Amino acid sequence: MLAARAYPDETLLRIEDVDLPTLGPHDVLVKVAAAGLSPLLADFARLASIGILPVPTTLGHEAAGTVEQVGDDVVTFAPGDRVRIHANLGCRNCEYCRTDREQMCHGASLFGGPVFGQDGRPLREHYRDGALAEFARTPDWLLDPLPAAVSFEVGAKVHTLANALRALKLSALDPGATLVVTAATGNMGAATIRLASLFGVTRLIAVARSRERLDALQSLVDQPVDAVALEELDEGWEEAQGLTEAIGRLAPSGVHSVVDYFSTGAGTWQAIAALRTGGTAAVMGINYSAPPMPTAALVANCWRIVGTRSCTRSDTRQIIDLLATGRLVADDLITHRYPLQDINKATAALRERREPMWMAIAKP
Repeated sequence: MLAARAYPDETLLRIEDVDLPTLGPHDVLVKVAAAGLSPLLADFARLASIGILPVPTTLGHEAAGTVEQVGDDVVTFAPGDRVRIHANLGCRNCEYCRTDREQMCHGASLFGGPVFGQDGRPLREHYRDGALAEFARTPDWLLDPLPAAVSFEVGAKVHTLANALRALKLSALDPGATLVVTAATGNMGAATIRLASLFGVTRLIAVARSRERLDALQSLVDQPVDAVALEELDEGWEEAQGLTEAIGRLAPSGVHSVVDYFSTGAGTWQAIAALRTGGTAAVMGINYSAPPMPTAALVANCWRIVGTRSCTRSDTRQIIDLLATGRLVADDLITHRYPLQDINKATAALRERREPMWMAIAKP
């Protein structure tokens, strides 16, 4: 089968012909119909190059397809079943895993991605390869049935949608809330914009680099979207709190919540500084910029800042239910499709985002 493989000291993926995986008694072989793509793939390849991932490895943490073969002890799935692969590997026995927080498990890792927990390497080594391939081997407990009403393409992006759902749940939103979404033109931002109305959000403020791509967001929702383009802020806005001031002009009393996906720069903390008293920020972007404000500011404003990594299993199942019942429509969010052989081209396009681009998938 063909697979997109990461190797040490290489930041591009190799497309290689590799053997089909051998199944254990509780394993399932999935014929991948669609694999989700993310800008993180470039980061994952870099992590592989410096040894934080087991290498060589097949990347890919989002996928949907049909069951091809099952291990001897698998009773929950059969060949031909439509499924999606859950991304979070965990021990399934600790207090986090038993309370629907498996992404916090000390043995946590991302299927086809990096190890998160301090004890996560053995499980990730065992399930060494991800889903950017024609077939993927998973434990049976990592699969969710995919209803016929949900396409394989959308099924491959359930994880992204569930991540956005998790961030919104942590944002303490009340009906009528004003919500800021940063990095709003990425796939996480687009998912959050689409889901926000389910939380009673009545005003959306989207923040991103490009005015052109921000304007395209309006097609995703029926309600008006106010936009702040970083490229239009005055020079030196990073030092002069220009983003906070721009959001403040739109919401003089402050915003109720911020969902932040910025991976770099001053935007994260400047968006947080636009919160009203008692506001909440849910931070999912991996931003290494140092906080510019003292904790006294958090105390004085009664702000709540919640960090979150990934989603829970109940989040993904809630997304599947919303999709199956039609309360959530996501087919139009799949804007770009690539053959597996073009994986490096796809990753570059996701990273650069020179055009409106919500979600992308590979078709093995």
